[in-house]
Amino acid sequence: MADQIELSSPPFDSVSQVRFSPTNPDHLLVSAWDTTVRFYDVAANEQKAKFDHRAAVLSCLFGDSTHAYSGCLDTGVREYVSPPHSLEMDTDISHRLDLTTEKVTSLGQHSNAVSTLSYAREINTLISGSWDQSLRFWDPRAPKAEVSNHTLPERVYHMDIVNNTLVVSMASRLFHIYDVRRMSEPAQTRESSLKFMTRSLACMADGQGYAIGSVEGRIGVEYFDPSPEIQDKKYAFKCHRQNIEDVDHVWPVNALAFHPVHNTFASAGSDGTVSIWDHKVKKRLRQYPKYASAIPSIAFNCDGTRLAVGVSYTWDEGEEGLKKEGGTVRAVWVRKVGDEVKPRAG
Repeated sequence: MADQIELSSPPFDSVSQVRFSPTNPDHLLVSAWDTTVRFYDVAANEQKAKFDHRAAVLSCLFGDSTHAYSGCLDTGVREYVSPPHSLEMDTDISHRLDLTTEKVTSLGQHSNAVSTLSYAREINTLISGSWDQSLRFWDPRAPKAEVSNHTLPERVYHMDIVNNTLVVSMASRLFHIYDVRRMSEPAQTRESSLKFMTRSLACMADGQGYAIGSVEGRIGVEYFDPSPEIQDKKYAFKCHRQNIEDVDHVWPVNALAFHPVHNTFASAGSDGTVSIWDHKVKKRLRQYPKYASAIPSIAFNCDGTRLAVGVSYTWDEGEEGLKKEGGTVRAVWVRKVGDEVKPRAG
């Protein structure tokens, strides 16, 4: 299709995360269960580098235009620097990837899998969350990269940050909201407004709140301001559902992403669809044509002109799901976006 391209050289196993550069709208990272992080120039449809790990990579992101990070099933966090060649890294560490020299720096490690990463640009700090029930703050420039370690009551599943506000989603439907400049205790502690396990989380571009998605086809829209009049605005709605032959089919909401300019948001699910929503008027603006398999991750680029869509089986149905149509698909699509992401007047 003219409005989207499929990237060449996709991962060989399921995609775990897609993330664009904060400054270059054409640079994309893709992490996967095939133990790689791949760095693409999407305008040229070219894989610029591949960083090999020794275990599945669960999370990746850019720190700036030339440095990237990965979090792995082997408990490690790594840093990379921009690359032309393939590169192998150590295990059990937090790593920094230098995308210009292909240098890999081991930052440190958790005691269990590193499930999620965020970068606090206001304080120039990498944050990792783990199934070991902790958050760790890293300064890759310091002789000892680990700055601080914060114990949490449950396993960390997801994180996102806007300005200095960090939202952490944990097991047991728990949420902590922090000011990253004061990590001694959470600014707010919440329980999910959704009844089932949290599968996705994204902060609003305007810094007013966040959206969460659950395994049972629902999205919740939440606001940071604890005042009763603002909390009255929060709501939840059903999505990524379909009635097939009088049977309701419900799919997990695997990924959410807010548009950096218009503050509308995209959702993606195991039904293989991506929808654009205007949360202020509580309307769906667009649903794109269905992809060939589930969608584990999506991301807008920094100027909001493109949406990356990772497509691969998410193991919701175990090994049986592999035998179904789309079970062996692994692809990354990059879609041009237009007026469909703009909020509706009124």
